[in-house]
Amino acid sequence: MFKDTKAFSGFAVDDMAKAREFYEQKLGIRVTDENGLLTLHLADGDRPTMIYPKPDFEPATYTILNFPVADIDEAVDALIERGVDFEIYEDFGQDEKGVSRDAGPPIAWFRDPAGNILSVLQLD
Repeated sequence: MFKDTKAFSGFAVDDMAKAREFYEQKLGIRVTDENGLLTLHLADGDRPTMIYPKPDFEPATYTILNFPVADIDEAVDALIERGVDFEIYEDFGQDEKGVSRDAGPPIAWFRDPAGNILSVLQLD
């Protein structure tokens, strides 16, 4: 029934203006606004992701978006320069910048202004 549909994902935030500024300015993602909703144009627009306001919003307690990068250290340094703070979790073997290298691909987590969890990870 849905095998050929162009499904897309979405997530909520508590402040649309702050979300737009963060995703456009700090992460460098093209963002459009239509009917009070934001769309992140990921993967050159092939993967639209909707952001919508939610009055009783609570941040996701899991990673909502993962951004694969060629060099995790370069990506983390660039985001730190743009004012992004990285999360440090107990027992994840993270270095001083927040990069975990112990299990799986190198990964570092950060939050958007609404508190949703995002990551950068190096797959190669």
